[in-house]
Amino acid sequence: MKTVSLSGTLRAHVGKKDAKKLRNEGKVPCVIYGGKEQKHFFLDQKDFKKVVFTPDVFSINIELGDESFHTILQDIQYHPVTDIVLHADFLELTSGKPVTLAIPVQMEGTSPGVIKGGRLQLKIRKMRVKGLIEDMPDHIVLDISKLDIGNSIKVKDVPGEKLQFLDPASAVVISVKAARGLSEEELALEAEEGEEENAEGEGETETASKE
Repeated sequence: MKTVSLSGTLRAHVGKKDAKKLRNEGKVPCVIYGGKEQKHFFLDQKDFKKVVFTPDVFSINIELGDESFHTILQDIQYHPVTDIVLHADFLELTSGKPVTLAIPVQMEGTSPGVIKGGRLQLKIRKMRVKGLIEDMPDHIVLDISKLDIGNSIKVKDVPGEKLQFLDPASAVVISVKAARGLSEEELALEAEEGEEENAEGEGETETASKE
């Protein structure tokens, strides 16, 4: 898993008044917990662009003076209108202790069902996973090269020996559905007709070139 480093500043005072003052200055009140003691600090609003407004998931090294903390972003609060970050909670990572993360799903391969005209649907964009931080992947990569119309990949089908998937086992992650108004047989027939037309077109081109 990729790691990002952020440099924060310890808060001299903790309270609503101080938090409001920080936000007015473009700062974000934060806390690190899960270790020996909580650390209250603040980051610049712009720092969150590296870890929030991205599809990737990171572990985060937070530097506070002479101390460094290996963390993950556990919770974040946004302004309901502007989407500005109001507060962030970071969980300090402990060796050998599992954590829970939402890992983005990535597809690879070409679905034969899509070639026939079916619609590929990504039902779960991020899967909730529990495991050791060193076993966490950047993405959960799923092969869709065997997905025909009517086929799907469920949570229970996803490989990951060292990971525990927390979404319901029967939940569909990816599926291929028939296009609205057309049956699977009609889509297959259209695909066959398209292949025949392509073959005929190639034959006509070869004949024309010989003439």
